[in-house]
Amino acid sequence: MWWLVAAAAVAVVAPCHGEVFTAMTDMSRLLATEGEMIRAIENFIVAQEEKLEKLKRDLFEMERIHDLAAHSPDDFLANPINAYLLVKRLTVDWADLQDVMTDNSMGKAMLNNLTSMADFLRWPDEEDLNGAATALMRLQDTYNLDTSQLARGQILGKKQAYRELTAADCFELGRQSYNSGDHYHTTLWMTEALSRQEAENNKTVEHADILEYLAFSTYMQGNIRQALKLTDELLLERPNHQRAQGNKVYYEEALSTQEAARRGEDRDSLGEEAVEKGYTVTENTLVNDAYHRERRSYERLCRGEGGLPPKVSSKLHCFYQNGPSDYLKIGPVKTELAHINPTIYIYHDVLNDDEIAVIKELATPMFKRATVQNYKTGELETASYRISKSSWLKSGDSEVVYRVNERIGAITGLNMDTAEELQVANYGLGGHYEPHFDYARAHTKLADLGPDGNRMSTFLFYMSDVEAGGATVFPQINLALWPKKGAAAFWHNLYPNGEGDELTRHAACPVLVGTKWVSNKWIHERGQEFRRPCGLDIKDL
Repeated sequence: MWWLVAAAAVAVVAPCHGEVFTAMTDMSRLLATEGEMIRAIENFIVAQEEKLEKLKRDLFEMERIHDLAAHSPDDFLANPINAYLLVKRLTVDWADLQDVMTDNSMGKAMLNNLTSMADFLRWPDEEDLNGAATALMRLQDTYNLDTSQLARGQILGKKQAYRELTAADCFELGRQSYNSGDHYHTTLWMTEALSRQEAENNKTVEHADILEYLAFSTYMQGNIRQALKLTDELLLERPNHQRAQGNKVYYEEALSTQEAARRGEDRDSLGEEAVEKGYTVTENTLVNDAYHRERRSYERLCRGEGGLPPKVSSKLHCFYQNGPSDYLKIGPVKTELAHINPTIYIYHDVLNDDEIAVIKELATPMFKRATVQNYKTGELETASYRISKSSWLKSGDSEVVYRVNERIGAITGLNMDTAEELQVANYGLGGHYEPHFDYARAHTKLADLGPDGNRMSTFLFYMSDVEAGGATVFPQINLALWPKKGAAAFWHNLYPNGEGDELTRHAACPVLVGTKWVSNKWIHERGQEFRRPCGLDIKDL
Protein backbone atom coordinates (compact mmCIF):
# COMPACT_ATOMS: atom_id res chain seq x y z
CA MET A 1 0.00 0.00 0.00
CA TRP A 2 2.86 2.35 0.77
CA TRP A 3 4.36 1.94 -2.71
CA LEU A 4 1.04 2.94 -4.28
CA VAL A 5 1.05 6.15 -2.28
CA ALA A 6 4.66 6.76 -3.29
CA ALA A 7 3.86 6.12 -6.94
CA ALA A 8 0.98 8.59 -6.82
CA ALA A 9 3.17 11.19 -5.16
CA VAL A 10 5.83 10.79 -7.84
CA ALA A 11 3.21 11.20 -10.54
CA VAL A 12 2.02 14.46 -8.99
CA VAL A 13 5.26 16.12 -8.06
CA ALA A 14 7.65 14.85 -10.74
CA PRO A 15 8.15 17.37 -13.55
CA CYS A 16 6.42 16.52 -16.86
CA HIS A 17 8.81 17.08 -19.72
CA GLY A 18 6.00 16.95 -22.28
CA GLU A 19 4.25 20.09 -20.96
CA VAL A 20 0.88 18.34 -20.60
CA PHE A 21 -1.13 21.55 -20.43
CA THR A 22 -0.40 22.29 -24.10
CA ALA A 23 -2.50 19.40 -25.46
CA MET A 24 -5.91 18.12 -24.34
CA THR A 25 -4.89 14.50 -25.05
CA ASP A 26 -2.16 14.77 -22.41
CA MET A 27 -4.49 16.52 -19.98
CA SER A 28 -6.96 13.63 -20.17
CA ARG A 29 -4.22 11.25 -19.03
CA LEU A 30 -3.98 13.25 -15.80
CA LEU A 31 -7.43 11.97 -14.87
CA ALA A 32 -6.04 8.42 -14.90
CA THR A 33 -3.16 9.59 -12.73
CA GLU A 34 -5.58 11.22 -10.31
CA GLY A 35 -7.62 7.99 -10.19
CA GLU A 36 -4.53 6.02 -9.18
CA MET A 37 -3.72 8.63 -6.54
CA ILE A 38 -7.25 8.38 -5.11
CA ARG A 39 -7.03 4.59 -4.92
CA ALA A 40 -3.63 4.81 -3.20
CA ILE A 41 -4.98 7.25 -0.60
CA GLU A 42 -8.04 5.05 -0.08
CA ASN A 43 -5.80 2.05 0.52
CA PHE A 44 -3.71 4.09 2.92
CA ILE A 45 -6.83 5.15 4.85
CA VAL A 46 -8.04 1.54 5.02
CA ALA A 47 -4.64 0.46 6.35
CA GLN A 48 -4.67 3.23 8.95
CA GLU A 49 -8.24 2.41 9.95
CA GLU A 50 -7.28 -1.25 10.38
CA LYS A 51 -4.41 -0.16 12.63
CA LEU A 52 -6.74 2.06 14.62
CA GLU A 53 -9.33 -0.71 14.92
CA LYS A 54 -6.66 -3.05 16.27
CA LEU A 55 -5.52 -0.33 18.67
CA LYS A 56 -9.12 0.13 19.82
CA ARG A 57 -9.55 -3.63 20.38
CA ASP A 58 -6.29 -3.82 22.32
CA LEU A 59 -7.22 -0.74 24.35
CA PHE A 60 -10.68 -2.10 25.14
CA GLU A 61 -9.21 -5.38 26.41
CA MET A 62 -6.54 -3.59 28.49
CA GLU A 63 -9.15 -1.26 30.01
CA ARG A 64 -11.44 -4.20 30.82
CA ILE A 65 -8.72 -6.11 32.65
CA HIS A 66 -7.31 -2.97 34.30
CA ASP A 67 -10.73 -2.03 35.69
CA LEU A 68 -11.21 -5.52 37.10
CA ALA A 69 -7.73 -5.47 38.63
CA ALA A 70 -8.31 -2.04 40.19
CA HIS A 71 -11.16 -3.42 42.32
CA SER A 72 -8.74 -5.73 44.12
CA PRO A 73 -5.08 -5.50 43.02
CA ASP A 74 -3.95 -8.12 45.54
CA ASP A 75 -6.50 -10.67 44.32
CA PHE A 76 -5.63 -9.89 40.71
CA LEU A 77 -1.89 -10.32 41.17
CA ALA A 78 -2.39 -13.40 43.36
CA ASN A 79 -2.98 -15.35 40.16
CA PRO A 80 0.40 -15.97 38.47
CA ILE A 81 -1.14 -15.95 34.99
CA ASN A 82 -2.54 -12.45 35.56
CA ALA A 83 0.86 -11.35 36.85
CA TYR A 84 2.68 -12.80 33.83
CA LEU A 85 0.27 -11.18 31.39
CA LEU A 86 0.69 -7.80 33.12
CA VAL A 87 4.47 -7.98 32.64
CA LYS A 88 4.02 -9.08 29.03
CA ARG A 89 1.62 -6.21 28.29
CA LEU A 90 4.17 -3.70 29.57
CA THR A 91 7.07 -5.21 27.59
CA VAL A 92 6.30 -7.14 24.39
CA ASP A 93 2.80 -5.76 23.76
CA TRP A 94 3.82 -2.19 24.61
CA ALA A 95 6.75 -2.40 22.19
CA ASP A 96 4.31 -3.43 19.41
CA LEU A 97 1.97 -0.57 20.29
CA GLN A 98 4.86 1.91 20.21
CA ASP A 99 5.68 0.81 16.66
CA VAL A 100 2.14 1.69 15.61
CA MET A 101 2.09 5.00 17.49
CA THR A 102 5.38 6.24 16.06
CA ASP A 103 3.87 6.33 12.56
CA ASN A 104 2.77 9.92 13.12
CA SER A 105 3.93 12.98 15.02
CA MET A 106 1.01 12.98 17.47
CA GLY A 107 1.83 9.41 18.54
CA LYS A 108 5.48 10.35 18.99
CA ALA A 109 4.50 13.31 21.17
CA MET A 110 2.41 11.06 23.39
CA LEU A 111 5.29 8.61 23.76
CA ASN A 112 7.65 11.45 24.63
CA ASN A 113 5.22 12.56 27.31
CA LEU A 114 5.29 9.04 28.82
CA THR A 115 9.08 9.01 28.66
CA SER A 116 9.23 12.30 30.58
CA MET A 117 7.28 10.56 33.40
CA ALA A 118 9.91 7.83 33.80
CA ASP A 119 10.68 8.93 37.35
CA PHE A 120 7.08 8.28 38.40
CA LEU A 121 6.36 5.13 36.39
CA ARG A 122 7.77 1.64 36.80
CA TRP A 123 8.48 -0.24 33.56
CA PRO A 124 9.49 -3.92 33.56
CA ASP A 125 12.31 -5.01 31.26
CA GLU A 126 13.32 -8.18 29.42
CA GLU A 127 14.75 -9.68 32.61
CA ASP A 128 11.41 -9.20 34.34
CA LEU A 129 9.61 -10.86 31.44
CA ASN A 130 12.01 -13.79 31.51
CA GLY A 131 11.64 -14.06 35.28
CA ALA A 132 7.84 -14.07 35.03
CA ALA A 133 7.90 -16.74 32.32
CA THR A 134 10.41 -18.86 34.26
CA ALA A 135 8.21 -18.57 37.35
CA LEU A 136 5.26 -20.02 35.45
CA MET A 137 7.44 -22.95 34.29
CA ARG A 138 8.55 -23.51 37.88
CA LEU A 139 4.96 -23.64 39.06
CA GLN A 140 4.06 -25.91 36.16
CA ASP A 141 6.78 -28.41 37.11
CA THR A 142 6.46 -28.26 40.89
CA TYR A 143 2.68 -28.63 40.96
CA ASN A 144 2.28 -30.85 37.87
CA LEU A 145 0.11 -28.28 36.09
CA ASP A 146 -1.28 -29.18 32.68
CA THR A 147 -0.20 -26.80 29.91
CA SER A 148 -3.65 -26.55 28.33
CA GLN A 149 -5.33 -25.88 31.68
CA LEU A 150 -2.79 -23.17 32.45
CA ALA A 151 -3.47 -21.60 29.05
CA ARG A 152 -7.18 -21.57 29.93
CA GLY A 153 -6.29 -19.66 33.10
CA GLN A 154 -7.09 -22.54 35.46
CA ILE A 155 -4.84 -23.37 38.41
CA LEU A 156 -5.86 -26.46 40.38
CA GLY A 157 -9.40 -25.20 40.75
CA LYS A 158 -8.18 -21.99 42.44
CA LYS A 159 -8.56 -18.44 41.15
CA GLN A 160 -9.44 -18.25 37.45
CA ALA A 161 -7.30 -15.83 35.44
CA TYR A 162 -9.12 -12.79 34.03
CA ARG A 163 -8.65 -14.13 30.52
CA GLU A 164 -7.22 -17.11 28.69
CA LEU A 165 -3.81 -17.00 27.05
CA THR A 166 -3.73 -16.19 23.36
CA ALA A 167 -1.49 -17.98 20.90
CA ALA A 168 0.89 -14.99 21.17
CA ASP A 169 0.98 -15.31 24.98
CA CYS A 170 1.86 -19.00 24.72
CA PHE A 171 4.40 -18.21 21.99
CA GLU A 172 6.12 -15.70 24.27
CA LEU A 173 6.36 -18.29 27.07
CA GLY A 174 7.91 -20.69 24.59
CA ARG A 175 10.28 -18.02 23.26
CA GLN A 176 11.49 -17.17 26.76
CA SER A 177 12.09 -20.87 27.47
CA TYR A 178 13.98 -21.16 24.20
CA ASN A 179 16.19 -18.17 25.06
CA SER A 180 17.00 -19.87 28.38
CA GLY A 181 18.01 -23.09 26.61
CA ASP A 182 14.95 -24.90 28.02
CA HIS A 183 13.74 -26.89 25.02
CA TYR A 184 11.41 -29.08 27.07
CA HIS A 185 9.15 -26.16 28.04
CA THR A 186 9.63 -24.57 24.62
CA THR A 187 8.07 -27.67 23.08
CA LEU A 188 5.16 -27.64 25.53
CA TRP A 189 4.26 -23.98 25.02
CA MET A 190 4.90 -23.79 21.27
CA THR A 191 2.64 -26.84 20.82
CA GLU A 192 -0.07 -25.05 22.81
CA ALA A 193 0.55 -21.86 20.79
CA LEU A 194 0.14 -23.83 17.55
CA SER A 195 -3.17 -25.30 18.70
CA ARG A 196 -4.52 -21.90 19.77
CA GLN A 197 -3.27 -20.09 16.68
CA GLU A 198 -5.14 -22.49 14.42
CA ALA A 199 -8.37 -21.81 16.37
CA GLU A 200 -8.05 -18.00 16.41
CA ASN A 201 -10.09 -15.83 14.08
CA ASN A 202 -7.86 -12.80 14.61
CA LYS A 203 -4.40 -14.33 14.50
CA THR A 204 -2.12 -13.06 17.25
CA VAL A 205 1.09 -14.69 15.95
CA GLU A 206 2.34 -16.11 12.66
CA HIS A 207 1.94 -19.88 12.20
CA ALA A 208 5.39 -20.12 10.64
CA ASP A 209 7.07 -18.34 13.57
CA ILE A 210 5.72 -20.99 15.95
CA LEU A 211 6.87 -23.81 13.67
CA GLU A 212 10.41 -22.44 13.56
CA TYR A 213 10.90 -22.59 17.34
CA LEU A 214 8.93 -25.80 17.76
CA ALA A 215 10.87 -27.72 15.09
CA PHE A 216 14.30 -26.97 16.55
CA SER A 217 13.27 -27.60 20.17
CA THR A 218 11.64 -30.88 19.12
CA TYR A 219 14.96 -31.87 17.58
CA MET A 220 16.80 -30.89 20.76
CA GLN A 221 14.40 -33.13 22.69
CA GLY A 222 15.60 -36.05 20.56
CA ASN A 223 12.60 -36.41 18.21
CA ILE A 224 14.31 -35.90 14.86
CA ARG A 225 11.49 -37.33 12.72
CA GLN A 226 8.93 -34.90 14.17
CA ALA A 227 11.39 -32.00 13.85
CA LEU A 228 11.80 -32.82 10.15
CA LYS A 229 8.01 -32.97 9.68
CA LEU A 230 7.57 -29.56 11.31
CA THR A 231 10.40 -28.10 9.20
CA ASP A 232 8.73 -29.36 6.02
CA GLU A 233 5.53 -27.58 7.13
CA LEU A 234 7.52 -24.40 7.71
CA LEU A 235 9.08 -24.57 4.24
CA LEU A 236 5.65 -24.96 2.65
CA GLU A 237 4.72 -21.58 4.15
CA ARG A 238 8.12 -19.94 3.72
CA PRO A 239 10.01 -21.74 0.92
CA ASN A 240 12.96 -19.31 1.06
CA HIS A 241 13.56 -19.64 4.82
CA GLN A 242 17.34 -20.19 4.81
CA ARG A 243 17.66 -21.54 8.35
CA ALA A 244 14.85 -24.02 7.76
CA GLN A 245 16.48 -25.15 4.51
CA GLY A 246 19.74 -25.82 6.33
CA ASN A 247 18.00 -27.55 9.24
CA LYS A 248 16.08 -29.82 6.86
CA VAL A 249 19.31 -31.14 5.35
CA TYR A 250 20.83 -31.58 8.80
CA TYR A 251 17.77 -33.40 10.18
CA GLU A 252 17.65 -35.75 7.19
CA GLU A 253 21.29 -36.67 7.69
CA ALA A 254 20.81 -37.11 11.45
CA LEU A 255 17.76 -39.32 10.84
CA SER A 256 19.70 -41.50 8.41
CA THR A 257 22.55 -41.84 10.90
CA GLN A 258 20.13 -42.67 13.72
CA GLU A 259 18.33 -45.34 11.69
CA ALA A 260 21.61 -46.88 10.60
CA ALA A 261 22.79 -47.01 14.21
CA ARG A 262 19.53 -48.60 15.38
CA ARG A 263 19.88 -51.42 12.87
CA GLY A 264 23.06 -52.46 14.63
CA GLU A 265 22.10 -51.67 18.22
CA ASP A 266 19.53 -52.60 20.85
CA ARG A 267 16.23 -50.77 20.30
CA ASP A 268 15.97 -49.81 23.96
CA SER A 269 16.82 -46.20 23.18
CA LEU A 270 18.09 -43.88 25.87
CA GLY A 271 17.06 -40.95 23.70
CA GLU A 272 13.41 -42.06 23.59
CA GLU A 273 13.44 -42.50 27.38
CA ALA A 274 14.87 -39.01 27.75
CA VAL A 275 12.13 -37.44 25.63
CA GLU A 276 9.51 -39.34 27.62
CA LYS A 277 10.84 -37.93 30.90
CA GLY A 278 11.38 -34.42 29.60
CA TYR A 279 15.19 -34.43 29.76
CA THR A 280 17.67 -34.23 26.92
CA VAL A 281 19.84 -37.30 26.35
CA THR A 282 22.83 -35.61 28.01
CA GLU A 283 20.82 -34.54 31.03
CA ASN A 284 19.32 -38.00 31.39
CA THR A 285 22.76 -39.61 31.35
CA LEU A 286 24.24 -37.24 33.93
CA VAL A 287 21.36 -37.38 36.41
CA ASN A 288 22.57 -36.92 39.96
CA ASP A 289 20.62 -39.50 41.94
CA ALA A 290 20.87 -37.73 45.29
CA TYR A 291 19.80 -34.39 43.84
CA HIS A 292 16.83 -35.81 41.98
CA ARG A 293 15.77 -37.92 44.94
CA GLU A 294 15.65 -34.77 47.08
CA ARG A 295 14.00 -32.85 44.25
CA ARG A 296 11.21 -35.40 43.94
CA SER A 297 10.64 -35.36 47.69
CA TYR A 298 10.65 -31.54 47.74
CA GLU A 299 8.10 -31.22 44.93
CA ARG A 300 5.92 -33.99 46.37
CA LEU A 301 5.76 -32.21 49.72
CA CYS A 302 5.04 -28.88 48.01
CA ARG A 303 2.00 -30.51 46.40
CA GLY A 304 0.80 -31.76 49.77
CA GLU A 305 1.53 -35.39 48.94
CA GLY A 306 3.09 -37.88 51.33
CA GLY A 307 3.71 -36.82 54.91
CA LEU A 308 4.82 -38.30 58.20
CA PRO A 309 4.31 -42.03 58.87
CA PRO A 310 1.71 -42.91 61.54
CA LYS A 311 4.34 -44.07 64.05
CA VAL A 312 5.77 -40.52 64.00
CA SER A 313 2.56 -38.50 63.71
CA SER A 314 0.92 -40.46 66.57
CA LYS A 315 3.46 -38.95 68.98
CA LEU A 316 2.75 -35.36 67.99
CA HIS A 317 0.49 -33.20 70.11
CA CYS A 318 -0.50 -29.66 71.07
CA PHE A 319 -0.13 -27.95 74.43
CA TYR A 320 0.10 -24.58 76.17
CA GLN A 321 3.74 -23.65 76.79
CA ASN A 322 4.13 -21.67 80.03
CA GLY A 323 7.91 -21.39 80.20
CA PRO A 324 10.84 -20.94 80.29
CA SER A 325 10.10 -17.22 80.73
CA ASP A 326 7.86 -16.11 83.57
CA TYR A 327 5.93 -14.03 81.04
CA LEU A 328 4.57 -17.26 79.58
CA LYS A 329 3.08 -18.21 82.95
CA ILE A 330 0.81 -15.20 82.58
CA GLY A 331 0.19 -15.69 78.86
CA PRO A 332 1.07 -19.24 77.74
CA VAL A 333 1.74 -19.87 74.05
CA LYS A 334 -0.33 -22.26 71.96
CA THR A 335 2.29 -24.77 70.87
CA GLU A 336 2.17 -27.60 68.33
CA LEU A 337 4.88 -30.25 68.24
CA ALA A 338 5.28 -30.70 64.47
CA HIS A 339 8.21 -33.15 64.48
CA ILE A 340 10.50 -35.12 66.78
CA ASN A 341 14.20 -35.51 65.92
CA PRO A 342 14.74 -32.85 64.85
CA THR A 343 12.33 -31.15 67.20
CA ILE A 344 10.23 -28.61 65.32
CA TYR A 345 7.57 -26.50 67.00
CA ILE A 346 4.80 -24.32 65.59
CA TYR A 347 3.68 -21.48 67.85
CA HIS A 348 0.20 -20.18 67.04
CA ASP A 349 -1.03 -16.58 67.36
CA VAL A 350 2.32 -15.13 68.37
CA LEU A 351 2.12 -12.14 66.00
CA ASN A 352 -1.00 -9.98 65.68
CA ASP A 353 -2.32 -8.13 62.63
CA ASP A 354 -1.26 -4.69 63.86
CA GLU A 355 2.32 -5.87 64.48
CA ILE A 356 2.41 -7.49 61.04
CA ALA A 357 1.22 -4.25 59.40
CA VAL A 358 3.94 -2.22 61.15
CA ILE A 359 6.68 -4.70 60.20
CA LYS A 360 5.57 -4.69 56.55
CA GLU A 361 5.43 -0.89 56.47
CA LEU A 362 8.93 -0.58 57.93
CA ALA A 363 10.48 -3.26 55.73
CA THR A 364 8.99 -2.48 52.31
CA PRO A 365 10.92 0.76 51.51
CA MET A 366 14.21 -1.05 52.17
CA PHE A 367 13.46 -4.16 50.10
CA LYS A 368 16.23 -5.53 47.91
CA ARG A 369 16.38 -8.78 46.02
CA ALA A 370 17.31 -11.58 48.41
CA THR A 371 20.84 -12.94 48.06
CA VAL A 372 22.71 -16.10 48.96
CA GLN A 373 26.35 -16.57 49.91
CA ASN A 374 28.48 -18.32 47.34
CA TYR A 375 29.81 -21.39 49.14
CA LYS A 376 33.15 -21.10 47.30
CA THR A 377 33.85 -17.37 47.61
CA GLY A 378 31.61 -16.38 50.52
CA GLU A 379 30.34 -13.42 48.44
CA LEU A 380 26.68 -12.40 48.43
CA GLU A 381 24.94 -12.88 45.07
CA THR A 382 21.47 -13.29 43.59
CA ALA A 383 20.42 -16.77 42.49
CA SER A 384 17.58 -18.31 40.49
CA TYR A 385 16.93 -20.77 43.32
CA ARG A 386 15.96 -17.92 45.69
CA ILE A 387 13.32 -15.52 44.40
CA SER A 388 12.12 -12.93 46.92
CA LYS A 389 12.90 -9.47 48.26
CA SER A 390 14.00 -8.84 51.81
CA SER A 391 15.20 -6.24 54.28
CA TRP A 392 16.44 -6.19 57.87
CA LEU A 393 14.94 -4.47 60.92
CA LYS A 394 16.75 -3.55 64.13
CA SER A 395 15.15 -3.46 67.57
CA GLY A 396 15.70 0.30 67.60
CA ASP A 397 13.66 0.78 64.42
CA SER A 398 10.35 0.42 66.24
CA GLU A 399 8.81 -0.53 69.56
CA VAL A 400 7.06 -3.35 67.66
CA VAL A 401 10.33 -4.86 66.42
CA TYR A 402 11.83 -4.61 69.91
CA ARG A 403 8.78 -6.31 71.40
CA VAL A 404 8.85 -9.11 68.80
CA ASN A 405 12.53 -9.81 69.48
CA GLU A 406 11.84 -9.96 73.23
CA ARG A 407 8.96 -12.35 72.56
CA ILE A 408 11.25 -14.73 70.63
CA GLY A 409 13.65 -14.75 73.57
CA ALA A 410 10.81 -15.43 76.03
CA ILE A 411 9.44 -18.34 73.99
CA THR A 412 12.78 -20.00 73.18
CA GLY A 413 14.65 -19.14 76.36
CA LEU A 414 17.63 -18.12 74.22
CA ASN A 415 19.85 -15.04 74.35
CA MET A 416 18.92 -12.51 71.65
CA ASP A 417 22.05 -10.36 72.06
CA THR A 418 23.99 -12.26 69.39
CA ALA A 419 21.01 -13.00 67.13
CA GLU A 420 20.81 -11.41 63.69
CA GLU A 421 18.42 -8.58 62.91
CA LEU A 422 14.85 -9.49 62.01
CA GLN A 423 14.79 -10.38 58.33
CA VAL A 424 11.52 -9.63 56.50
CA ALA A 425 10.81 -11.21 53.10
CA ASN A 426 8.10 -11.02 50.47
CA TYR A 427 7.96 -13.69 47.77
CA GLY A 428 7.19 -12.55 44.23
CA LEU A 429 5.70 -14.35 41.23
CA GLY A 430 6.42 -18.05 41.81
CA GLY A 431 8.71 -16.98 44.67
CA HIS A 432 10.65 -19.81 46.29
CA TYR A 433 13.88 -20.87 48.00
CA GLU A 434 15.15 -24.30 47.03
CA PRO A 435 16.50 -26.82 49.63
CA HIS A 436 19.24 -25.28 51.75
CA PHE A 437 20.78 -25.24 55.23
CA ASP A 438 20.45 -22.19 57.45
CA TYR A 439 23.78 -22.95 59.13
CA ALA A 440 27.25 -22.68 57.58
CA ARG A 441 28.92 -25.99 56.87
CA ALA A 442 32.55 -26.67 57.75
CA HIS A 443 33.81 -27.31 54.18
CA THR A 444 32.60 -23.97 52.78
CA LYS A 445 33.90 -20.42 52.83
CA LEU A 446 31.05 -19.61 55.18
CA ALA A 447 32.80 -21.60 57.91
CA ASP A 448 34.61 -18.40 58.99
CA LEU A 449 31.80 -17.60 61.40
CA GLY A 450 33.15 -14.75 63.47
CA PRO A 451 32.87 -14.32 67.24
CA ASP A 452 29.13 -15.13 67.48
CA GLY A 453 29.45 -18.61 66.04
CA ASN A 454 27.07 -20.43 63.71
CA ARG A 455 23.33 -20.03 63.20
CA MET A 456 22.21 -22.33 65.99
CA SER A 457 18.43 -21.87 65.65
CA THR A 458 15.78 -20.50 63.30
CA PHE A 459 12.58 -18.71 64.36
CA LEU A 460 10.30 -18.18 61.36
CA PHE A 461 7.15 -16.01 61.47
CA TYR A 462 4.38 -16.42 58.88
CA MET A 463 2.91 -12.96 58.24
CA SER A 464 0.28 -13.96 55.66
CA ASP A 465 -1.95 -16.84 54.68
CA VAL A 466 -1.15 -18.32 51.26
CA GLU A 467 -4.04 -19.56 49.15
CA ALA A 468 -2.01 -22.29 47.43
CA GLY A 469 1.63 -23.35 47.66
CA GLY A 470 4.29 -21.59 49.71
CA ALA A 471 4.87 -24.37 52.27
CA THR A 472 8.10 -24.75 54.24
CA VAL A 473 9.21 -28.32 53.58
CA PHE A 474 11.89 -30.58 54.99
CA PRO A 475 12.61 -33.21 52.28
CA GLN A 476 14.78 -35.42 54.52
CA ILE A 477 12.00 -35.99 57.06
CA ASN A 478 8.88 -35.70 54.84
CA LEU A 479 7.54 -32.69 56.73
CA ALA A 480 5.55 -29.77 55.30
CA LEU A 481 4.60 -26.67 57.31
CA TRP A 482 1.83 -24.59 55.74
CA PRO A 483 1.81 -20.79 56.24
CA LYS A 484 -0.73 -19.51 58.73
CA LYS A 485 -0.84 -15.81 59.46
CA GLY A 486 0.43 -15.00 62.96
CA ALA A 487 2.06 -18.40 63.52
CA ALA A 488 5.79 -19.18 63.78
CA ALA A 489 8.01 -22.24 63.34
CA PHE A 490 11.09 -22.92 65.45
CA TRP A 491 13.90 -25.47 65.24
CA HIS A 492 17.57 -25.91 66.12
CA ASN A 493 19.92 -26.14 63.13
CA LEU A 494 22.81 -27.48 65.25
CA TYR A 495 23.21 -30.27 67.74
CA PRO A 496 24.24 -29.05 71.22
CA ASN A 497 27.87 -29.90 70.37
CA GLY A 498 27.82 -27.43 67.44
CA GLU A 499 27.61 -29.94 64.61
CA GLY A 500 25.03 -29.27 61.90
CA ASP A 501 21.85 -31.31 61.83
CA GLU A 502 21.47 -32.25 58.16
CA LEU A 503 17.83 -33.24 58.70
CA THR A 504 17.00 -29.53 59.04
CA ARG A 505 17.68 -28.96 55.33
CA HIS A 506 14.54 -27.19 54.17
CA ALA A 507 12.97 -25.18 51.37
CA ALA A 508 10.30 -22.58 50.67
CA CYS A 509 7.92 -23.96 48.02
CA PRO A 510 6.90 -21.70 45.13
CA VAL A 511 3.86 -19.54 45.82
CA LEU A 512 1.18 -20.88 43.48
CA VAL A 513 -1.73 -18.54 44.28
CA GLY A 514 -1.58 -15.61 46.66
CA THR A 515 1.29 -13.75 48.30
CA LYS A 516 3.68 -14.82 51.02
CA TRP A 517 5.20 -12.67 53.76
CA VAL A 518 7.60 -14.06 56.35
CA SER A 519 10.08 -12.74 58.87
CA ASN A 520 12.77 -14.73 60.60
CA LYS A 521 15.36 -14.51 63.33
CA TRP A 522 18.60 -16.47 63.20
CA ILE A 523 19.93 -17.10 66.69
CA HIS A 524 23.69 -17.66 67.03
CA GLU A 525 25.69 -19.91 69.38
CA ARG A 526 27.40 -17.31 71.50
CA GLY A 527 25.54 -16.53 74.71
CA GLN A 528 23.66 -19.84 74.71
CA GLU A 529 26.27 -21.87 76.65
CA PHE A 530 24.13 -22.13 79.79
CA ARG A 531 20.77 -21.85 78.04
CA ARG A 532 21.35 -24.82 75.74
CA PRO A 533 24.29 -26.73 77.21
CA CYS A 534 25.83 -29.86 75.71
CA GLY A 535 24.33 -33.13 77.00
CA LEU A 536 26.09 -36.38 77.80
CA ASP A 537 25.19 -37.74 74.37
CA ILE A 538 26.95 -36.02 71.44
CA LYS A 539 23.61 -35.58 69.67
CA ASP A 540 21.38 -34.77 72.62
CA LEU A 541 18.59 -32.40 71.61
